[in-house]
Amino acid sequence: MTMKKRPRMSFDSPIVDVWRRELGQLSSRNFANRLAASEDLVLRLDVLRKLDRHRGCVNTVCFNASGDVLVSGSDDRKIILWDWESGRVKLSFHSGHANNVFQAKMMPYSEDQSIVTCAADGQVRHAQIRGSGVETKLLAEHEGRVHKLAIEPGSPHIFYTCGEDGLVQHIDLRTERATRLLTCQPLLRHSFFRTLHLNAITIDPRNPNLFAVGGSDAFARVYDIRKYKWNGSSEFGQPADFFCPSHLVDDKSVGITGLAYSSQSELLVSYNDEFIYLFTKDIGLGSNPSISSQVSDSSDVGGLSTDNLWESSSSNVEDNIKAAPQSYRGHRNSETVKGVNFFGPKCEYVVSGSDCGRIFIWNKKGGKLVRVMEADKDVVNCVETHPHATVLASSGIENDIKMWVPKAIDKAILPTNIQKTTPKSGGWMHRMVSPEDLMLQLISLPRQRTGSESSGNLSSDRRDLLQLLLTFDTNSDDGSSDDSDAAVVAEDCPS
Repeated sequence: MTMKKRPRMSFDSPIVDVWRRELGQLSSRNFANRLAASEDLVLRLDVLRKLDRHRGCVNTVCFNASGDVLVSGSDDRKIILWDWESGRVKLSFHSGHANNVFQAKMMPYSEDQSIVTCAADGQVRHAQIRGSGVETKLLAEHEGRVHKLAIEPGSPHIFYTCGEDGLVQHIDLRTERATRLLTCQPLLRHSFFRTLHLNAITIDPRNPNLFAVGGSDAFARVYDIRKYKWNGSSEFGQPADFFCPSHLVDDKSVGITGLAYSSQSELLVSYNDEFIYLFTKDIGLGSNPSISSQVSDSSDVGGLSTDNLWESSSSNVEDNIKAAPQSYRGHRNSETVKGVNFFGPKCEYVVSGSDCGRIFIWNKKGGKLVRVMEADKDVVNCVETHPHATVLASSGIENDIKMWVPKAIDKAILPTNIQKTTPKSGGWMHRMVSPEDLMLQLISLPRQRTGSESSGNLSSDRRDLLQLLLTFDTNSDDGSSDDSDAAVVAEDCPS
């Protein structure tokens, strides 16, 4: 006689965890982590309040280390410190920037008195909050917009910046000195310009010696700061590793808008007009997948033609591809420079904004879409995660910040109108422009401060833009006015 199994009773996981904690089967720390990562809480996220004091797009939001203060920066060039739980403004001051603030972060172990910022004016600034007020100071400059900065984990003094001039700088607040580490250069044929426009930088929290940058091509590059000789005696420009999905190796139409490292040293990469990808350390392309194709003033190509160089490097890249990265799909990243982030105490989720005004949340493992939240009427650019709790802060083209906490009574369900197809190309990274637009960009392009420039030579980007203009002039002589002859240049997010 066979015994029928009793059907298992279905309980919500948090209830079971409470029971296990009371029996001593689950430690208090593990209980807190499991609760914070509970999908039940993610499905109950709802807007707690809107923080509405800026007078322009809110381009950056960031929590302090304890999570009780939120710092924000905007097109209005102001920095605001919020008590986000009450919605009260703790402090508001002018950043000192002459253009839109792109990122603002509080330095750790500074009692929230030290804030570093970067902006569209190319400046990197340091704000110190004192009893008598706020003092802001210029630390460094880039020749173009500076979208992101990255703070060395646990350091109250050291951070990195990257800009559209391709330059990566290391800044120490103790000396107030900026060290120019490298100028990132595109792989041959992947960009018309001689420098790679950088949009994102992030540091590995498990190994702060490693930092990754991404910009106007498909390759995320990882560098090891230990290889830099501080006396400037060696070349630091060669990455320690490259990361790129195999189908994007030869794609010249995509670029990287956001990067993030998990607590497990996984690298999250968000592409414009494409998807988000998660790379583990073992699926990198290595340090030399295309070393012979790097463009450098001091490189020796040994007489090889450009075509032969690219064919050789391209085949080397494809030979080094080991495994496909996990992808996250459904959102749209075309109009602006969007960030990407991990969510949860052990980075259990991936979060991103979208052109459709929504926030997307996926399970990191497997890439399953868990939640889609209506956030803004326009684009959502920033989704910042709380350091300890199940709390999100989001911002974008609108002038406010939305704080999300798990307070909804009913669990949310996925909407039925989620875009599932691959987005069409043609977003912010590559827009069609006229010769007049190119001339305006040429005029506004900052001059490079080099010895060759002072002797009468044009900077590389100026030469490139002039060559584009000559191309336009040649086409006009042929009587061609087709839009396909228009050039492409990088544009920033709409304001």
